[in-house]
Order: sequence, then structure tokens, then C-alpha cells
Amino acid sequence: MQKQRNEMNTINRPVFLCSAGLILLFSIYGAGFSVQAANTFSTLQSWLVINFGWFYIAVVAFFFGFVVYLSFSRFAHIRLGPDDSRPDYNNLSWFAMLFSAGMGIGLLFFSVAEPITHFSQPPSGAGGTVEAAQRAMQITFFHWGLQAWAIYIVVGLSLAYFSFRHGLPLTIRSALYPIIGDRIYGPIGNAVDIFAVLGTLFGIATSLGLGVMQVNAGLSYLFDVPVSTMVQVGLIIGITAMATLSVVAGLDRGIRRVSELNLMLALLLLLFIFFAGPTLTLLGSLAQNLGGYLTNMLQMNFTLYANEPTDWLGDWTLFYWAWWISWSPFVGMFIARISRGRTIREFIIGVLLIPTGFTFMWFSFFGNTALLLESAEAGVNIAVAAQQDMPTAIFVLLEQLPWSTIMSLLTTVLVVTFFVTSSDSGSLVIDIITSGGNQNPPVWQRIFWAVTEGVVAAVLLVAGGLTALQTAAISSALPFAFIMLLICYGLHKGLRSETTL
Repeated sequence: MQKQRNEMNTINRPVFLCSAGLILLFSIYGAGFSVQAANTFSTLQSWLVINFGWFYIAVVAFFFGFVVYLSFSRFAHIRLGPDDSRPDYNNLSWFAMLFSAGMGIGLLFFSVAEPITHFSQPPSGAGGTVEAAQRAMQITFFHWGLQAWAIYIVVGLSLAYFSFRHGLPLTIRSALYPIIGDRIYGPIGNAVDIFAVLGTLFGIATSLGLGVMQVNAGLSYLFDVPVSTMVQVGLIIGITAMATLSVVAGLDRGIRRVSELNLMLALLLLLFIFFAGPTLTLLGSLAQNLGGYLTNMLQMNFTLYANEPTDWLGDWTLFYWAWWISWSPFVGMFIARISRGRTIREFIIGVLLIPTGFTFMWFSFFGNTALLLESAEAGVNIAVAAQQDMPTAIFVLLEQLPWSTIMSLLTTVLVVTFFVTSSDSGSLVIDIITSGGNQNPPVWQRIFWAVTEGVVAAVLLVAGGLTALQTAAISSALPFAFIMLLICYGLHKGLRSETTL
């Protein structure tokens, strides 16, 4: 009884209960009124794109500029910890963990589908041309590149600075301490953490929803399992149970081992694509894609396709920016925890360049292989597959390469392991936030959040599929985007006060 009482005392009750209550209401609405919910999600997404599209574009451009400024400012030498602290992990271990953090379900879901979709249906101009292929890879790099990690850096750097250097709790509210002082421990701080929980949970649920769509597509290709919402809900139940077992096993025996398996399988799949595809051409394509992205990045930062009668911006760029903002408490807390003792410059440059380097390689190898096959050979129809059922695109690509069945099975297993690691790590981060920064909360809370993530992913799939997933990410990220602007102000104010002492 005493142990149960102590575990209940680890909960920040206002944050935990308000977050859980709001998610429960959402789940009841989505599951009980699925048709009405689907219409609501579609209408809400259109409203957000029309009224706040410019805001998402502007705020992400600001975050990128802000972190670049900090990396070259007079604050760049400040350590994330006491002045005499040194990194907890050597460079190799730190690089490896950043490498792992940069990977997720989306890399498999969009690795073929996104470049091939932009190639066949570009936001402007004619599709199916050489110029469209080059533009497709530039857009893909833009969505998965430096801007995404700049969003994570804003949160991660603030958490690391205020927690490790100033001894504040490892929660989002701490970043506002220079602005509101001790009031971070009251209702304002609770509200900030609630928004962080909601954004993180819906961001992770979006990933889990995409993941089971990919698993369903793989099982359909391998074993003729029907592609349907009910099958996907069943997969969520099964894989969430696996994630729960990983939670119970603990960090070292559970999530660490699954993460290591994840990394091995991902590298195996990447090397297979590299050597089975047009190897030398892919190396040239990587260099060309990188050059095109860096050359056109500023223009893409502020392109809203305002004169194009299309939903492209909401379906792609705004969805990604909102998704990354939703994920920022999750990824930000992870990179903060492994970066104690590093300088601000080390932190920013490492987090900006290491994960994006791997991501660019991944999309170049998968995307350019698909584009070359689609352009050179009649009857491949990867673009048709992406338009009809986006998760199947990668399996259509694998059909054109040796050992297609084995590699399709490997891809399906890899999505499952990504699902488990995302659910387990995400539930840990949410648990820390709802426990007031306690980095070792009881297991039952992590189980609760892991199950909740699965429930929300299932509700979103039932209540609108991909559109509902996109809407959940875009809408839940909006309030947290405003909080992130305050985080930037609070971090800058804290750094200025430190250097003027």
C-alpha cells in the first residue's frame, strides 16, 4: 500500500489527469462518431491550412534561423552543465545515438512514396520530367532535412540548458523560467506541459498509424492479408502489446535491444538498396540532391504555392512541419538527455548534421532508385501504387530487385520494430512530463501511455485514415508552436543574463 501511495505521488496530477481526460474525450468522439469525426477532421485541416499555413511556414523558418544564430553567437561556448562538465558520452557513442534518433517509421513509409509522388504530381509544373525528378528530391530533402532538426534543437537545447546548467526539472515548463520565474510550478507551467503531452501523443499516434498501414501493406504483399481498417486496428493491438512487453522489460533489456535490432535491420536494408540498385548513379544522385537542396533551401522556406489551386501544401509541407513540432518534446528530451556537458555549438552542429546526413542518404538511395525505374522501364507503375495506396510503393520497388520477398519481409519486420521503439520511448517521455520531470517514473505509467498511444492511433485510423492522422498532427502542433516561440525567447533571455553577470 505504501509503495502504491509513493508511486501515485510521482504524478503531477493536474498534468496527468487533464491530459488523460482530454485524450479520453477525443477517443470517445472519434470511436463513437467516426463518420462525423472524419468530416470534422477534413474540415479542420482545410481551415488550418487556409488560416495558419503562413504561420507554420514562418515559424519553422524562424526556428532554423534562431539555432544557426546561436551556433555562431557569443553563447556558443556555454556548456550544457557546469563550466567544468564534460560530455557524458564520447563522440562515437553520441553520434550513434543521434543516428538512431533520426530514424523512424516515416523513413520507410515515405522513402519511395514521397519522391515518386512529387515526381508524378508536383505542386507546380508538369510531372514525369527530368526537372520534376530533380525537384521531387529537393522537396523531399527539404521536408526531412535541417528544418526538421532545427525544431528539435529548440526544445532539446532549452531542456538541456535549464536542466543541466540551472538544475530545473527536465520538463517543457522549465524553458519559461526566465519569463515567468517560479510560476512555472503553477497553472501556467501545467498548461505548457499539457500542450506538450497532447502534441507528443498525437505526433506519436500519427507515426504509429502510418506504421500499421505499412505493415498491412507488407502482409498483403507477402501473405495476401486484406488491406482494411479493421486489420490495421488488430495490428495496433498486437504491436502495442509487444511495446508494452518492452516497457515492462525496462530500458536496458527492452528498448535498448530493440533499438540495436532496429539499427542493424535498417543498415542492412539500406546497403541492399545501394548495391542492388544503380550504385554509382546513386552516389552521383546523392551529391546532386544535396546541392539542389542547399541551393534552393531559402526559396523553399517561404514558398506557399498561393496561386496554385491545390491541397498540396497542407498534405505535405504543413503536415511535416506540424508533425515535427508535435514530436519536438519527444525527440528534444531524448537528445537533451544524451548531450549533457557539450557546448551549445557542439550540440547544434552535431544534431543538425548527423541525423540529416543519414536521412539524405536514405532518401537518395530509395527515392532515386524508384525514380530511375519509373522513368526508364514501362510497366513498373511505382507512381500508380503510391497514388492508389501510398504504403505499397516501397514493396512495388522491392519487386523490381533481387530477393524481393525476403527484403519485403525484412521491411515489414523493421516497421514493427520502429513501432515498438517509438511507442516505448514516447511513453517514457510523456511519463516524465506528467511526473514533473522525474526521470525514473514507475512502469505502470509508461504502460498506461503506451496503451493510450495505440488507442489514439486506432481511433484516428477508424475516423478518417491518413487525413485524420495529418489533421491530428497539424492541429495539436498549433498551440505548441506558440509555446516554442516563448521557449526561444526564454532561452535567449537566460543566455543573455548569464553572459552579462
